Amino acid sequence: MSESRVPRDFSLRSPEEQQLFLTDTWCDHCQQLGLGMRDPEEYELFGIVFIEGKCSQCGETILTELTEDAFDDE
Repeated sequence: MSESRVPRDFSLRSPEEQQLFLTDTWCDHCQQLGLGMRDPEEYELFGIVFIEGKCSQCGETILTELTEDAFDDE
C-alpha cells in the first residue's frame, strides 16, 4: 500500500463507466447531485482509488472514493 499518490488511467474505463463517474457526482460546495465533473484524474492513495475533478458548475474540487460497493453491479 503506497503512501504517495499513484496515477491511474481514467480513460481505460469503459465509456459508460466514465460517463457515470462524470455525471453522477456530488459537489460539497454547491450541495447538489449530478452537476457533472470535468478534468477527471484517477489515482490510488493508501490502497484506495479516487477520481478527482472540478465541478462543472462552480469549479471546486470534487473527490469520489471508489469502494467495493461501486463495483457490486459489475
